[in-house]
Amino acid sequence: MLPQNIDIDIKTLSELDFGISRVGTPTLDSPLKNSKFVDDTERICYFADAALNQKFLEEKKAIPSFLAAGPRRQMFHDPAWTRAGIVTCGGLCPGLNDVIKGLVNTLWYVYGVDNIFGIKYGYQGLNPAYRLSPMELNPDVVDDIHAEGGSILGSSRGAQPAEERVKTLDRLNINILFAIGGDGTQRGAHAIAMECKKRGVECSVIGIPKTIDNDLNFMDKTFGFETAVQAAAHILSCAHNEANGAYNGLGLVRLMGRDSGFIAAYATLANSVANFCLIPEVSIRLEGAGGLLAALEKRMERKHHAVIVVAEGAGQELLADVHQVDQSGNVLHNDIGVFLKERIKRHFAEKNLPISIKYFDPSYEIRSLPANASDSAFCLHLAQHAVHAAMAGMTDLVVGNWQGYFTYVPSVLATCARRKVDPYGQLWQSVLLSTRQAKLLDGQCGPDSKATGLD
Repeated sequence: MLPQNIDIDIKTLSELDFGISRVGTPTLDSPLKNSKFVDDTERICYFADAALNQKFLEEKKAIPSFLAAGPRRQMFHDPAWTRAGIVTCGGLCPGLNDVIKGLVNTLWYVYGVDNIFGIKYGYQGLNPAYRLSPMELNPDVVDDIHAEGGSILGSSRGAQPAEERVKTLDRLNINILFAIGGDGTQRGAHAIAMECKKRGVECSVIGIPKTIDNDLNFMDKTFGFETAVQAAAHILSCAHNEANGAYNGLGLVRLMGRDSGFIAAYATLANSVANFCLIPEVSIRLEGAGGLLAALEKRMERKHHAVIVVAEGAGQELLADVHQVDQSGNVLHNDIGVFLKERIKRHFAEKNLPISIKYFDPSYEIRSLPANASDSAFCLHLAQHAVHAAMAGMTDLVVGNWQGYFTYVPSVLATCARRKVDPYGQLWQSVLLSTRQAKLLDGQCGPDSKATGLD
């Protein structure tokens, strides 16, 4: 389905800068042999649809496109003089250790960089106030870390002064920094890149996108997401079994998804036992005919069991206004899962109807898992393309994946907005077909529900 606001998209996209910055001109020959080098003229189109690209040409505007990722024939950084740093920030996510291992092995074996340092506990490790020493990394140190969840470097949330971080990098003679994290991490990486430019420090700052919610802008997928969906799908089976095991049994599963409902939506498709899927992009209405509570009553009358999947950021309009934020600046939402559990229990009690609710919140269990095979391979690709960009002297970018190709996305673009589930798109329409919730909810939980409520 074509975007509904294509005219706005043409104007907006044509004004965006997809160019990638460099710390200097690459002049050194790459040590890679028998490799297919990528030229800077190779671009990946934003739109896969030829008709949409044609509209840009008709408007005499450049077709929006990303720089293709991959090894370059010329390098800027001399491997013999290169000192690389790796930092992991934000919450845990499956695949962090896979990316660290991929970075170390690519630097060491492919480019001959043998001075690699792990920055401990996120950006705190670049602030001397925390007195954290970097950790020396080599292939032996990272040999089997991919089998474990978490990060061997530790992590932290919250910004640290950019000038202090750059002073530390300069003091350590680090000329390449790999920042593994979500939008807050990448905004921090952009600040470091800008401070380096201001101070004349030739340090390449390369981002590897880590967000289990899959909500970074201008990229189809981020690592850890597929592992999360796989694990969540198993939890749905548990919820379904519990619901089936009691008369009017309800399995209520709260999944990650602060602002975007990708995990909830894909888990619902991966294990089609869910009867209702609630996401932040589609408003929820509880009360009245056609509301969620009435729809749940109808479901219980017919089948005497149900499964609800709710993303953590869904239904915030039902709760008290939230003004608190975490150390990364993310809004701290009220717990929609607990709220729904208590509200549904009260509703059925008022109706004098029996209900047995089993509540599942596997968020931290999922975040700390090791990556599955698909995510592990994806992590290695991201790591390799990050090293290729760094050695070529690129900076202030995030490695992306778009239309099946790996790309380089300017950090500013990757963090300018959160990617959302499109209520008009194929994903959400597939969820509606799978759950058949539109029928129980009077068919008003589709694209127009953002304005009218999920009813």
